[in-house]
Amino acid sequence: MATLTPPEVQPANPASKEKQIYTLVESFSEFLPIANDRSRMAYCLLTAPDPVLITIKTNKLTIKGISEEELAKKIEAALPK
Repeated sequence: MATLTPPEVQPANPASKEKQIYTLVESFSEFLPIANDRSRMAYCLLTAPDPVLITIKTNKLTIKGISEEELAKKIEAALPK
């Protein structure tokens, strides 16, 4: 069985809302140590109309070194308008 090379992936436009949200959530990796939690958080911020604190609580994220409320405030302050 031979393994082929994966298809090339074009990087997302840095000005897109999706890229900005995923980059923002990645910047909080010290508080969200699990990569899957960061991806889920970014996806929910893009798709769910809920406030950030509700999104954090309903996703049951693993958070280290900060409370859910403080993390929500930091994310809300950094979100693109």
